[in-house]
Amino acid sequence: MTPPTREASLKSVVENLASVTERTQHIVRDEIELAKAEVAEKVASIGRGVAVGAAAGVFVALGGLFLLHGFAFLLGQELFNGSIYWGYFVTAALLFLLAAVGGLLAYKWVRKGAPPVPDQAIEEARLIRESVQAAGSASPEAGAAPSSTQEPRP
Repeated sequence: MTPPTREASLKSVVENLASVTERTQHIVRDEIELAKAEVAEKVASIGRGVAVGAAAGVFVALGGLFLLHGFAFLLGQELFNGSIYWGYFVTAALLFLLAAVGGLLAYKWVRKGAPPVPDQAIEEARLIRESVQAAGSASPEAGAAPSSTQEPRP
């Protein structure tokens, strides 16, 4: 028959193990939620970049259209008798400027979001793993001598 202190100690170990298991499950769920949120943020950034890039493409197309209209008016009329083509050239220049700004914004947002890897969640998981390993190596079992095969940590 085992003494009551051993049964109480065994019960305490089981309760602690259940507590550690529950906490580990909470940590894993939190890390999964962090990873989901981080990937969603990066995908949204890529989406914004693609949308602005598409708008920049539309501005380039419209700018090209106005540029061609300007050349058509320039060639269709006598060289300096009519001045309507200058309006087309100014409009084309403004559209190309908008396209350049949109293209730079699109490049910035796509680059910020790609690749959609949850860096923060990975870093957090690494830190948790290191802290668990450090806690496990800092408190060896009672009565057991530390192994002489372990290398000292720097």
